[in-house]
Amino acid sequence: MNPSIVNDSPVFALGAEFTRREIAPHLDAWEEEGMLPRDLHRSAAQQGILGVGFPEEFGGSGGDLQDTNDCQEGLLTAGGSSGVLASLFTHGIALPHMVAAAQREEGADWAGLVERYVRPTLEGRMIGSLAVTEPGGGSDVAGIRTTAVRDGDHYVVNGAKTFITSGVRADFVTTAVRTGGPGHAGVSLLVVEKDTPGFTVDRALRKTGWHCSDTAELAYVDVRVPVENLVGRENTGFYQIAEQFVVERIGLAVHAYGIAARALDLTVAYAHDRHTFGRPLVANQVVRHKLVEMRREVEVARAYARDVAGRHIAGENVVAQACLAKQTAVDAATKVTYEAVQLHGGTGYMHGTEVERHARDSRILPIGGGASEVLADLAAKLFGYSPRKRVEQ
Repeated sequence: MNPSIVNDSPVFALGAEFTRREIAPHLDAWEEEGMLPRDLHRSAAQQGILGVGFPEEFGGSGGDLQDTNDCQEGLLTAGGSSGVLASLFTHGIALPHMVAAAQREEGADWAGLVERYVRPTLEGRMIGSLAVTEPGGGSDVAGIRTTAVRDGDHYVVNGAKTFITSGVRADFVTTAVRTGGPGHAGVSLLVVEKDTPGFTVDRALRKTGWHCSDTAELAYVDVRVPVENLVGRENTGFYQIAEQFVVERIGLAVHAYGIAARALDLTVAYAHDRHTFGRPLVANQVVRHKLVEMRREVEVARAYARDVAGRHIAGENVVAQACLAKQTAVDAATKVTYEAVQLHGGTGYMHGTEVERHARDSRILPIGGGASEVLADLAAKLFGYSPRKRVEQ
């Protein structure tokens, strides 16, 4: 049987082997525990997996976005999960703003952030998180209400964040705060360390899927954060966050088509092994046609996402295309995991089976990284599909 993803990249092979050895045997237990062990980060760092896509001069393993995608494809096709990727690679959304600021050589403070947070995280010694979403705020980054008021050589932070991936385990949280006036121009990024007085994990949140990925609601009450923990220039946080959205959305597309591909491969194997009415399930034409349609969904989603990633690496503006790539892959994940459960029958509906986990995990993907409806409207604006202003005669 031909696997639904064929990738001859060494990084793909590295991710697949790491999953078979370090992840797959323990994933069910981690799902029950509700989080990944910290030593998994250290193991991934030792194997060079954590640093893929980050520059070597900052402690990374080098490579570009396509290498990151290859590695995560390997992790998923060998039996990992979207929840594992979300939790193990949260630094992929917590660190890039610091790296970008240091690369622009805007000042010595940015290099300090690299030494205090980037290198230790890529070594697996720290866990980072990104906090943007607020209660009642959803995808409205420009409307955040968490404030950071300058007081001498500190900012005093007050507010709340929710749905924060890895927020329970995080040693530091790159936090979006309001340092200026209303709207996108008043947002900044501050690194807030765990155990800073006034900064607490209000509660760990239980979810439909991503059970092995801890998610938190955070509270900030008069939290004093050193000025040197400002990422980039004050009031440029919105632009820094937006700058990373393309990579985040392509990454979520990889989650989506990756778990779809894994669900398809599991279903193909099951359809050959499962016998009903005296013959294998795959002997039924309707089953074969469903498998072909599932394969089409996976291959189209993967090809488009990788094309958009390549264009991004080449320096093209692909903000709108990243929205489409994410949605194409999300649609594939939704359809393929649904059919995987259906073709597995009662077995597929049982908690603890792999296709059931992928079906649950797929539900967050149209929401995270910008809800599908928000991204569709953004793409419409970028393509010039918004209503034209009427000119009065």
